[in-house]
Amino acid sequence: MIPKFIFTPDEKAQLFSFLEQSYLSPYKNYPGFSQEIRNLHHLVPSRFVEVCQDISQERASHQQKIHVIRNCPLDPVIPELDPEDPVSDKYLKKNRFISEAFLELFAQLTATPLLSYETRNQGDFFTDVIAIKKYSGQLTGFSDSELVFHNDRTAHKVRADYITLLGMRCPDDDLIYTGYVDGADIIRNLDPIHIDYLRQAHFFTVFDVFSRDMNKQLSTSEKHPILSNTHTIRYLDTMTCVAPEAPVEARDAFIAFKSAITRSQCKRHRILTGDLLTFANQDGLHNREKIDIINPESATSRWLLKTYAFKDPETAESFKPYWSNNRAGCVID
Repeated sequence: MIPKFIFTPDEKAQLFSFLEQSYLSPYKNYPGFSQEIRNLHHLVPSRFVEVCQDISQERASHQQKIHVIRNCPLDPVIPELDPEDPVSDKYLKKNRFISEAFLELFAQLTATPLLSYETRNQGDFFTDVIAIKKYSGQLTGFSDSELVFHNDRTAHKVRADYITLLGMRCPDDDLIYTGYVDGADIIRNLDPIHIDYLRQAHFFTVFDVFSRDMNKQLSTSEKHPILSNTHTIRYLDTMTCVAPEAPVEARDAFIAFKSAITRSQCKRHRILTGDLLTFANQDGLHNREKIDIINPESATSRWLLKTYAFKDPETAESFKPYWSNNRAGCVID
């Protein structure tokens, strides 16, 4: 994809110098860290403020739901993480938080409050897309595998409206792409009779292996529709199924939905180190494709810093009953 915005070297250096003024750890005191970044708004380069406003408008008008920003500020040192337990290793080795500060700034300037899960990485608002050795070959973002089309956290009751990925370490020689299919395009490829059945609760989704490991009580979701709102999708390929008692028309609609995904346009982006890729999670489906891997070892060290976000403060507030210990944005799942 063509980036919507590219930081000039001077803009990047200027923003880096502002962001490094924050000193709190987002992993120990997220509210304080977030407020530190909010206090820096008056120092942010105007071009970046304007592009964040443009992205918000394009999202609201459904004009564009996926965007790329290039040459973003990152931590000066990106540590190598232990593939056995990269999250614990990150807590030990990462003592600068420029990358987290930039993601927090982007969320604030697009008015999309961050979301976290109590049972995932201790409720961290900044998580990692990185291969964990025990999940090698499995269907989870924490593996070195390709990923089928899906929304993140499909089976969970609280799901992010937007996902943002920041390229921390992206091998130069390996071609790994993130694909994105817009929900509106999928619906355009469906007949009305199939849309009607897809909007009914005839389907369920099996929780992914990482979610089940984090919370042993999770197995399958409640029955749910695949389509809702204007073009919201709830689907994880191979893990979303038709309920046994569903009518045959729902099975036909399910087959038609899978065909519609294939017929829809797929935008692909190869995230480079310093790229920010942001897209609608519920209004589309995304995947991961490994097109050409020259060096498997370096490919497994690929590290993206990730945030989940609500589409606006009002939506975040509507999920207040799910907050864990009154910790705004951190949901019990």
